Amino acid sequence: MKKLGGLLQKIGVSRILALGVLTLLIALRIADPSLVLSVRNQSFDFFQRIKPRDITPQPIAIIDIDDRSLAEIGQWPWPRTKLAELVQKAHGNGAVAIAFDIVFSEYDRLSPSQFAEDLPNLPKGIKSILEKLPSNDEVFADTVSQGRVIVGQTSIRSSSGNREIKQDIKDTQHAFLGPDPKPFLQKFPDMVLNVPELENAASGHGVFTIRPDPDGIYRRIPLVMMVQDRIRLALSTELLRIATGGKAFAIKSNEAGIDGLVVARQLIETESDGTVWPHFSNSDEKRFISAVDILNGKAPAEALRGKLAFVGTSAIGLEDYRPTPMGVSMAGVEIHAQVLENILGKTLLKRPNYSIAVELTVVAVLGLLVIILVPYLGALWTVVTAFLLLLGYAGGSFYLFYNQGQLLDPTFPIISTLLLIMFMATANYIREEQERQQIRGAFGQYVSPDLVDQLSDNPDQLQLGGEKRELTLLFSDVRGFTTISESFKDDPEGLTILMNKFLTVLSEAILHHGGTIDKFMGDAVMAFWNAPLDHPNHIESGCRAAMKMLADVDELNAQRSEEAKKTGKIHYPINVGVGLNSGPCVVGNMGSDNRFDYTALGDTVNLASRLEGQSKPYGVSIVLGSATAQPVEETLAIMELDLIRVKGKTEPERIYGLFGDETMKQDAQFQKAMETNKLMLDTYRDQKWADALKHLDTLSIINEELGLGLSIAYLDIYKTRIDDFKATHQKEIGMAFTQRPANRHWVRCLSLSQSLTLRS
Repeated sequence: MKKLGGLLQKIGVSRILALGVLTLLIALRIADPSLVLSVRNQSFDFFQRIKPRDITPQPIAIIDIDDRSLAEIGQWPWPRTKLAELVQKAHGNGAVAIAFDIVFSEYDRLSPSQFAEDLPNLPKGIKSILEKLPSNDEVFADTVSQGRVIVGQTSIRSSSGNREIKQDIKDTQHAFLGPDPKPFLQKFPDMVLNVPELENAASGHGVFTIRPDPDGIYRRIPLVMMVQDRIRLALSTELLRIATGGKAFAIKSNEAGIDGLVVARQLIETESDGTVWPHFSNSDEKRFISAVDILNGKAPAEALRGKLAFVGTSAIGLEDYRPTPMGVSMAGVEIHAQVLENILGKTLLKRPNYSIAVELTVVAVLGLLVIILVPYLGALWTVVTAFLLLLGYAGGSFYLFYNQGQLLDPTFPIISTLLLIMFMATANYIREEQERQQIRGAFGQYVSPDLVDQLSDNPDQLQLGGEKRELTLLFSDVRGFTTISESFKDDPEGLTILMNKFLTVLSEAILHHGGTIDKFMGDAVMAFWNAPLDHPNHIESGCRAAMKMLADVDELNAQRSEEAKKTGKIHYPINVGVGLNSGPCVVGNMGSDNRFDYTALGDTVNLASRLEGQSKPYGVSIVLGSATAQPVEETLAIMELDLIRVKGKTEPERIYGLFGDETMKQDAQFQKAMETNKLMLDTYRDQKWADALKHLDTLSIINEELGLGLSIAYLDIYKTRIDDFKATHQKEIGMAFTQRPANRHWVRCLSLSQSLTLRS
């Protein structure tokens, strides 16, 4: 489980969830619900609108029963004798074959016998003559039988329209090239046929029913289909078959579906269900020849010569219009004509069976790229990278359409990639927000709010696990804490309240100056500057925090004194000693696997802790190491205290006292005190005892006048040393001067050695 948790952490929860989302997207594409299908089809429509098929000369024409024809000939339906005349004249004008996009399922009510029956009051002679005349359907059928005419048939699109009595459907000779294709073909439960005379007289029979896509657009047209368990050709392919001799057709198939349809000795590639994607052109009036012009002999001589003609209607009132990918509706007969134009011009759009595999591969590849790259890229580069990837794929999809007539879905890979980008961006935002909250929780109590905000906005600046940095360390401790705690022996809760107030005062001073609180150790505090974020003025900030700590503790003591007077209790003021040192440290998360702290380690830390301990014997509230004092000695009120060797170190350390800010630094009295202290140290180290004592007396007077904060302990240290040197080692020192008068450095070392011995 531990290894699994480590692996999950290494991969990233957001990436694992994104892989799950990618898997769901791939499953959604395989399921291909209507919404996905509709969006994909809309993109193919958009391609066709950008680049419609070029209109090229094709031997195809439409005999149009248009509004003008209805106005001149009369309302629809026309007598079948008029249609017979139309067919006869169309053949006379050179039409190779004619296909009707109309079904004549009922007998003509205008036939002579029907007319006689509808008018029972006609004279018997006229009625007898009318009854002996051939019917309009017989005249029409006779004309149809004399040429290559294909009658249209329509199918019922759903089983709810099935009729109890099925009409017998004549079979068309066909063959199978491969497995039985019937399971793959579109199926229609019933058929509406023409009257028997026309069915028997016609050279061919074509189905003109087209199923729209779920959004109502007519995009895919079946070339072959199943109707009442019989295989039938569409009107366009039947017209082509009859026009080229009426030979049998063949269906080429494999285990995955239908490959194509062989008609007129050419293979027409189809979808697996026998449909095709026609590449539509804009509607062209040159395709249409008004039926009335043919009937009146006004049609151009070349209008039908050598052409395959469809008979249909564009009349508004007959409502034979269908929505198309071009964004406009077209007459149904023109759709059939465009299908045949695509077949003859070999411009049908192709969507091979492997298209789905390609699209799924693109989804997977783009999705994996997003999952891998987005966590490493910023918002700008994420947008740029996504834009380039998706633009490249969309451009490739359109290129295939434009140059090869191939349909590759641009929408689902793009949408799925954008969804993954949004998911990863959201996951990254949540993760970063969680990191911010973790950082705020981890550091909010130990560093300043401004620093927490910087860490929250830039978590990469926080290098966990340990790094080497230049830090300024601060240690503080309460002097005489035992006495204070004993005064609360009967009130432990009061001591807790006091310590909380006291530590709050210290914490606020540290945080105010951008420090990081490492830990509380009873009444002691450890803090540092320049970690976890860079702090260019960390030395000065540490010094100013120490001064603020003392000032704030003085205010706390004043408040406690007033409270003690009111309650009559004894007031023990809190006195704080502070030590600061600067230098290289290792800072980071230190501890065990289960518990760790953000802390600092190193010799600099140890020395800072030792310096805090020197504040008591020297009677100075703030003691600085040389690495801390030297960078700020021109700004803050600092004086050298001594050269000592602390416990655990062999090298001596020059220590300094911090007495105030730049205002104190500029004070004339402090300047005099600093100069006097320097003279005292120089004369002391030069063994000029009388001068050193004189300077000590002067320094004591200045300290009292200025309120400098130098305690009697500091002055007594040097007086005691001088007395000791004079009483114990005067003879030895004198001999040293006599024997080596030029070796002043040796004498200083001897003095230092004695001093170190005393201090140790």
